[in-house]
Amino acid sequence: MTVIWENDLIESVANALQFISYYHPLDYIQALGEAYQRETSPAAKDAIAQILTNSRMCAEGHRPICQDTGIVVVFVKVGMSVEWDATLSLQDMINEGVRRAYMHPDNKLRASIVADPAGRRANTKDNTPAVVHVEMVPGNTVEISLAAKGGGSENKSKFVMLNPSDSIVDWVLKTVPLMGAGWCPPGMLGIGIGGTAEKAMVMAKESLMEPIDMHLLKARGPENRVEELRIELYEKVNALGIGAQGLGGLTTVLDVKILDYPTHAASLPVAMIPNCAATRHAHFVLDGSGPSLITPPSLSDWPDITWAPSPSARKVHLDTVTAAEVASWKPGETLLLNGKLLTGRDAAHKRIADLFAKGEGLPPGVDFNGRFIYYVGPVDPVREEVVGPAGPTTATRMDKFTRMMLEKTGLLGMVGKAERGPEAIDAIRDHHSVYLMAVGGAAYLVSKAIQSSRVVAFADLGMEAIYEFDVKDMPVTVAVDSRGESVHITGPAEWKNKIASIPVVTK
Repeated sequence: MTVIWENDLIESVANALQFISYYHPLDYIQALGEAYQRETSPAAKDAIAQILTNSRMCAEGHRPICQDTGIVVVFVKVGMSVEWDATLSLQDMINEGVRRAYMHPDNKLRASIVADPAGRRANTKDNTPAVVHVEMVPGNTVEISLAAKGGGSENKSKFVMLNPSDSIVDWVLKTVPLMGAGWCPPGMLGIGIGGTAEKAMVMAKESLMEPIDMHLLKARGPENRVEELRIELYEKVNALGIGAQGLGGLTTVLDVKILDYPTHAASLPVAMIPNCAATRHAHFVLDGSGPSLITPPSLSDWPDITWAPSPSARKVHLDTVTAAEVASWKPGETLLLNGKLLTGRDAAHKRIADLFAKGEGLPPGVDFNGRFIYYVGPVDPVREEVVGPAGPTTATRMDKFTRMMLEKTGLLGMVGKAERGPEAIDAIRDHHSVYLMAVGGAAYLVSKAIQSSRVVAFADLGMEAIYEFDVKDMPVTVAVDSRGESVHITGPAEWKNKIASIPVVTK
């Protein structure tokens, strides 16, 4: 009889979550390195270089790949012959492991989980509770697969109840462009087919725990309908031209994973969940011999790629930038930001809107007039850092506040990740503003451009407070110019046409 000790499970969960916060899975890094070599879109190639450089920096510095260190999702297969030496429930043991991992003093991770989700949305402060799925199986071990799932990719999850005669491929190809770039491609698509609505969603999530093996699958050829479907979707999704960060390019997905389950004769449930460029997951087995430790990869396994700003990148001085200068920026142009940059995301925007609704002004010390705002919720600093990893959050969540901010605060421009919707683009055009895009999945690299940081308002919001950063050569791309042209519209359209014109090589 195998005895699983409470602290062994807790320590194993904590170790795994720390590990995946700074080590990408090697299969992802190697696949992304190959995509970098194939890529011919300059914007996409630059974005992939930033992601790969960030990944190596995190592996070396043991700091988070992304500032969004995720909601913890755990799949547990408990052997039916296992005996437990524990006083806590399985859920509580896993939660304690999460708590220890996210509060680790040497690499504190961002607490992003809020309780009372339809009400106060109060942060739980330690990233608990985890979402746990348990299956009882034959055997005498406990097998655990876990992931830290970022909100940007999780928010793009899709589900549909198709008719049995409908095309799954058609639905996927119609739906992926609607997901925008907030899920930070290149990544993976997890698809669940069959069962019931909730079963399909769980399968889609669980499929993302599998390693990237599309290159091996294509080399040997498909052996069943699911494998045929994986290859077909991989090729056709990449042919959409969405590309890295939605800027247009050859690679949107590195793999497509599919799990299926028998379903009702009248039903065809299909779920699709993307994994982002900060894909984080680990697998371990407890056999009663002690905590599980995952072997660190060798830095020599990372592609020899180091990002550097283009010599043609334009330096911008945020403290003196003018509307006339902003009007001269071209879509797709690379800028290096220098000077004072204010931050603010969902909770701060909501609080500002509430102040305006009550006829009040901005809080003391906050002045957006002629300035730029960065949509970010940074990780707390450790050791000598002035700020922890501080990559951009999805800008579309701030779309409904954009016109208000431009009209009532004198804000000149915004920095975030992914595309803006029509509502925000109209406001940007009307106010001759600008939206700049930083690379999602390069949070630690971005943080090195931040020379100082201080909270200026809403300190009680934690990572969602308004900060003032002093930045030096922070890399961004002009994503929506002052005339309302968006590279997230023009880029994928251009590359979809380019890909369609590439001759198909047949053997």
